[in-house]
Amino acid sequence: MQGIIQIAGIIDQEEADMLVDAGVHQLGFPLGLSFHKEEITEKDAAKIIGSLRPSVSAVLITYLNEAEKILDLCKRIGTAKVQLHGDVGVTELIKLKSLAPDLIVIKSLIVRDHNLAELESFVSVSSPYVDAFITDTYDLVTGACGATGKTHDWSISSRLVAISPRPVMLAGGLNPENVRRAIAHVQPAGVDAHTGVEGPDGRKDVDLVRRFVREATAAFADQ
Repeated sequence: MQGIIQIAGIIDQEEADMLVDAGVHQLGFPLGLSFHKEEITEKDAAKIIGSLRPSVSAVLITYLNEAEKILDLCKRIGTAKVQLHGDVGVTELIKLKSLAPDLIVIKSLIVRDHNLAELESFVSVSSPYVDAFITDTYDLVTGACGATGKTHDWSISSRLVAISPRPVMLAGGLNPENVRRAIAHVQPAGVDAHTGVEGPDGRKDVDLVRRFVREATAAFADQ
């Protein structure tokens, strides 16, 4: 995993097709959420995922925190990758890997004030049971652990990249204007955007997406 560009919050087939045509590698489908309204049904997500070309991956993004429920949802929509934003302990991560050894598990590392030591400890104990991590921003007002539109202290993400034996992706307030600087600072394995490439109507904006892909691709090439 290197140089991955992921866009999350897929609304419909038209949006998915536009993102694929723009060069996005992974499409994120938020389902099983605690803090955000689901923008797509499981049925529609499954239909889009079934239509994706082999070079593009679908990622379930969820707050579910029990292994069986996570795996059941993955099966229902037909994805082999899951991004866990809930409070999933090591015991459940072990169980998930035991139940589905081939499932690609990406675990969020939610950056909030003064929690670097906590994140470092979690990376240490959970690394054997995940395939990658993704840093994201905590919203103190809503309690959301992603899709906040807010950046965080990139030096924390940089530190986590340095110590993690697994690839670390970067999310949190990324957009076409800051993604190149973010990649240069953090040196992540991939980047994820959601609200930062949306227009006023809440849909992904083709020009913003293309600029984001162009800037991220250039930044990864410079690593």
